[in-house]
Amino acid sequence: MQNKRAYRGRFAPSPTGPLHFGSLAAAVASYLQARVNRGRWLVRIEDIDPPREVPGAAGRQVETLAEFGMVPDAPVAYQSRSRSLHERAIDRLRAAGLAYDCGCSRRDLPPSGVYPGTCRAGIPAGKSARSIRFRVPETPVELADRVFGASLHRLEADCGDFVIRRADGLIAYQLAVVVDDIEAGITEVVRGSDLLDSSPRQQALYKAMQAPVPRWMHLPLIVDRTGAKLSKSTHADPVEKNAPAAALALALRALGHRPPAGLRGLESLWKWALVNWDPARIPRDPFEL
Repeated sequence: MQNKRAYRGRFAPSPTGPLHFGSLAAAVASYLQARVNRGRWLVRIEDIDPPREVPGAAGRQVETLAEFGMVPDAPVAYQSRSRSLHERAIDRLRAAGLAYDCGCSRRDLPPSGVYPGTCRAGIPAGKSARSIRFRVPETPVELADRVFGASLHRLEADCGDFVIRRADGLIAYQLAVVVDDIEAGITEVVRGSDLLDSSPRQQALYKAMQAPVPRWMHLPLIVDRTGAKLSKSTHADPVEKNAPAAALALALRALGHRPPAGLRGLESLWKWALVNWDPARIPRDPFEL
């Protein structure tokens, strides 16, 4: 699935608030993977959804990473600056018959949420173009994840043709992340398992654009005592509450790597982590704070 290109990893947060603990764990895992594989580690701010963005959040996220000793190997990239790349990718997909205009809204979807292909053969009478959808392949998508193992996905049944440019004109996440990872030469995507369902769709896009598919590594969710996913709105977030070394030690524990009790400094924790990092130790089960 992936050739022997030099390793390039990335961390790609959305600027919707401070860096929360779940994002910290993802950053730590992606950083360690890049360093252990003697590759480059990049940071990209995924700022293509202005209504959800918080002013100043992107800068604070980058500062927080630096406070933990994680500095990217290239200037921070901003997804909003890649709009022309996204549009060209859509044009290529349309020219290949792999994307089409859609006049449907969410109200037109069945209760399952799976798009039934209403506009596949053309927009029905009475509707006008709203979004652009990707025509999913009929063949199953075989996904291989370093933590969660192999899985088979039939996109027609799982989601149907999905939106790559929204009705409001914004580029959809599924397309933007693939185009930007191709442009950056990313060889492995390391992120939370809340995005595991997106990977088959993104893998189909890689294949449609005839680009090398990266390896996938999805991480256990970080949840609170009720089992709810930790979010930026959680007030007791360890990233905000603890010193960086204590939060880093907790992030390593969440990733299945419990540091020795005597390690209390950032430098010693990173040295230990770089020697002991092993993706096989990463659990699938959520980590409860």
